[in-house]
Amino acid sequence: MAQIRIVIADDHAVVRMGLKALLQQQAGWLVVGEAPTGEEAIAQALLHKPAIVLMDVQMHGMSGVDACRKITEQLPETRVIMLTSFSDDELLYAAVRAGASEYVLKRMGNNDLIRAIQTVSQGHSIGGPGLTEARIKQLKNNAKAASVFSELSILELRILALIAEGTTNREIGGRLFLGEGTVRNYVSSVLSKLNVANRVEAAAFAVRHNAKSYVDGNKVKES
Repeated sequence: MAQIRIVIADDHAVVRMGLKALLQQQAGWLVVGEAPTGEEAIAQALLHKPAIVLMDVQMHGMSGVDACRKITEQLPETRVIMLTSFSDDELLYAAVRAGASEYVLKRMGNNDLIRAIQTVSQGHSIGGPGLTEARIKQLKNNAKAASVFSELSILELRILALIAEGTTNREIGGRLFLGEGTVRNYVSSVLSKLNVANRVEAAAFAVRHNAKSYVDGNKVKES
């Protein structure tokens, strides 16, 4: 059986101790490092290059999400499983964007955590106990869209989605309660930010990246 090297990051020593005792009961699993902070989690990951990092979402100092992002950027082969006490779509969304492979609630049973580690170590992501494959796929798609549309405000995104429907500036203004001149300025801004030449290219970009679904899902907010 292939060895699975694991780093545990949690700001509670008792939690780390309990997780270590549980994991090392599994044949071939080895806890190679522990960390009470996000910064130390990064250092331990870089030092040991583990297959898995178990990362508490909320720790003192750097958050688990920020630490996850830095680890996955520098160690693409390392998989991060986020641990949290709360089932929160915002946290899940942030974890997915940061590159997490899994999201496990601390109140779930030991078998759920073991199963998650087994699955993730095989290169899969199951989306966490209680989450469907469709849900995690949707969140990952939203994460990709967030990157594509990162320069646009929510209003500009709405305008882009309406452009894709073939609406005129006057029609957009009527639906969003904006003056036609104001819409014209927003359209120019959208074209510039997307680096496209005209409305046709903007519409094609919006359709290709599913802008309407992204906006309708309320996954971006006004900055």
